[in-house]
Parts: sequence; structure tokens; C-alpha cells
Amino acid sequence: MRRFLRHPVRLVPLVFLVAILIGTGLLMLRPMTIEYQHTSFMTALFTATSAISVTGLTVTDTPNYWSGSGLALITVLTQLGGLGILTGAALVILTVSRRLGLHNRLLLRAETAEYGIGDVRRLLLRIATTVFACELAMTVVVTGRLWLGYDQPFRQSLWSAAFHSIQAFNNCGFSLYPDGLLAFSRDPWISLPLALGAIVGGLGFPALFEAVREWRQPARWAVATKLTIWGSAALVVFGAVAFLSAEWANPWTVGQYDVPGKVVAAFTQIALARTGGFEVVPTGLLREESHVLLIGLMFIGGGSASTAGGIKVSTFFLLAFVIWAEVRGEPDVTVGHRRIATASQRQALTVALLSVAIVAGGTATLIAMTDKLPFYAALFEVTSAFSTTGLSVGVLSSLSDGGQFLLTVLMYVGRVGPLTFGSAIALNTRRRLYRYPEEQPIVG
Repeated sequence: MRRFLRHPVRLVPLVFLVAILIGTGLLMLRPMTIEYQHTSFMTALFTATSAISVTGLTVTDTPNYWSGSGLALITVLTQLGGLGILTGAALVILTVSRRLGLHNRLLLRAETAEYGIGDVRRLLLRIATTVFACELAMTVVVTGRLWLGYDQPFRQSLWSAAFHSIQAFNNCGFSLYPDGLLAFSRDPWISLPLALGAIVGGLGFPALFEAVREWRQPARWAVATKLTIWGSAALVVFGAVAFLSAEWANPWTVGQYDVPGKVVAAFTQIALARTGGFEVVPTGLLREESHVLLIGLMFIGGGSASTAGGIKVSTFFLLAFVIWAEVRGEPDVTVGHRRIATASQRQALTVALLSVAIVAGGTATLIAMTDKLPFYAALFEVTSAFSTTGLSVGVLSSLSDGGQFLLTVLMYVGRVGPLTFGSAIALNTRRRLYRYPEEQPIVG
């Protein structure tokens, strides 16, 4: 067991599991609910997993079920899940002892996907500064708007702004309002800061730091940074245009808004749908083509080493370049005058196909466990859970304990699975001293 736990990649899932179980136990305490009632194990487990995995799915009416203590605990679990349990632990170690051992640096590297071991101390400080600066900026703007524009008491405005800012940056979807952000869908002073915070949190620290450092010379960005930055921008623009095209005349969503309101609501919903989880327009009332669009965006997710889930933007666009090179008959896959290693192509293909298999298997299982659940609803819920997005078409409360447990497992796998498996592939790379004869089977 000691040898098994010594490897960082094997320890990461265990740490997340322990954190989920601790959160579950705390949420079962009576002071965590408004009516001082006992919370069932399944409800507490689902909520704790949703918070730690920065998903935001809930089987309860969050503002009317959890007390202030419960909401504070959910906020802490979300922050820990977003920063990464091991990153947070390393921050504590760094603050207390001013020193990180090699073992702790290796653990942190497995969580943040940082390239070098020697820069871990500086990386930690930059991560902490970036996270709290972004959350503070969003809190200030949203607090002012709620206080001055909606006549809410200052303390209530501050608490609501801080809660939603932490949720947005960590790409989690818990809300203090029963209908999410529907009341603020056309208010750019609330919806846009939260959307931009979700985008920044979903880029990933490696890509974000390099883009800021080399902002004058984007051509010098690494391939991963280019794929993440430009790919995220393309997905948001394409998604917003497609969403507007589908929902422009839908009277139940954005059809009743004026043109600026349509644009703000569409941009915010697409920015948050990629793993943010806040509901800006009623998800259950969207057209079917919009559901397909959201499922695709949720499955792709955000950037590597970020608070977002999914197969990651870089994985998706790397596979697009692989297809493009194969169609054109190119011998190599190139991105920005850089040849992509064969090992990276195989890793991207493996992660994508495994994710497809997990979503397909989870959808089939959920349909088999639930009576009269439409296929698109099951696919939407499973994709949302696996990609740690948090959007729902409104069927969670009707699921059995078995269905809720299945989504709990998917949220956990979605949070630690792609990262852990990708790291395991990279660390298990080996060279043979011989090669078998080559053969080309018929493809297609």
C-alpha cells in the first residue's frame, strides 16, 4: 500500500475521495440545513461530490435547504475542488513551513500539470494571487450592482456576490437563487463579470500565465497555449452565434428580449455552459438543437490544468488537426509550424475515446435505471455530470438513489479521470529495443 500511494498519480484520486467523504459527513450534520433536519447520505454525498468536482448539480433547493453554515461549507469545498486538493495543501505547507519537499512538489505537479519542478513555489503564489484577484474583482462589481441597482442590503449583496464569484471562477454552478441567474440574464453588470470569470478560470493556469507573459507576441506561444486560447475563443463565438440562431424566436427563452438582451444572454449562457453550470436561460425550455449544441460544448469543456472539465479544448482541436492532416495526406500533424509528437496524438485519441465510452455507457445505464426518461435528457445529464458542468434539464429530483449515485460516480471520474489517466500515460511511456514488422490493415 505504501508503494501504491507513493506515486502522485495514484494519490490524487484518493485525496479527492477522502475530501468527498469528509464533506459528506459534514453536510449530514443538522446545523447545515435551514430546518435543522437530518440529510440523507445520498443527498450529502451527491452535494459534496458536486462541490468538490466543481460541477454544481444539486438534488435539493440549495437556497431553501442549506443553512448559512451549509452554504459556507459548499463554498469551501468548491474552492478546494477548483484549486485542487493537493494545490491547496501545498499552499498551506508553503505558508506554514516556507518550504516544499521534493515529494510535495511531485504531488503538486500531478495536480497542476506544471512542466518544471523547480518553479513550483513561484507557481503556487501566482495561482493563489490570480484566483483571489479574479474572485475579488468579480465580487466588487457584482456587489455594487446588487446593492445600488437592486436595493439589496449591503451584507446580502456582498455575500451573494462573493458566493457566485467563487462559483463562477471555479466553473461550478451552485446558486443562491432558486432559478439560477435567470433574473440577471440581461444585466451585463452581473452576467458578464461572472461569464468572464468562468472563461478565465476555464483556460488553465499554464495557458493563462504564458498568454499574459507573451501577450505582445502570440506567435511565440506554445502549441498548447495556442490551442487553448484560440480554441476557447472560437468555441464561445461559434456557440453564441449558433445559440442565437436557434433561440432567436423562442418565446420561452430569449425570444422575448430585445437585441442587446438576446446577445448578452446568449454570450453568458454559452460561456457558462462550457463548464460553468449557471442557468441564464431555462435549460428545459430550449429547442432540441440548442440541447445538442450545449452537449457538444460541455463534452469539450475548458483548458488543461484548469477548473473546467470535459476532454479539454486542446484535446479536441488537436484531434481536429490530426483529421485535417490525414485528409490532406500530410505525413506529419503540424500546428503553428510545430510538428506534434505521435505520443501526444495517441494520448488525445485515448482520452477522447474513453470519454465517449464513459458518456455512452453512463447514458445507457441511466436510461435502464429510470422509467420513461427521454434519451436526450439522459445524455444531457450524463454529459453535464461527466464534464463537471452542472446544467440540468430538470430531471435530477425525479431520479432514484441509483441514478443519483451513477451521476455522483460520473462527477468524480470527470474531475480526476482525464487528468489522472493522461498523467499515467505520460509517466508510463517506455521504449522498446525492437519493433515488430509493420502492416497496414484496411481502414474505413
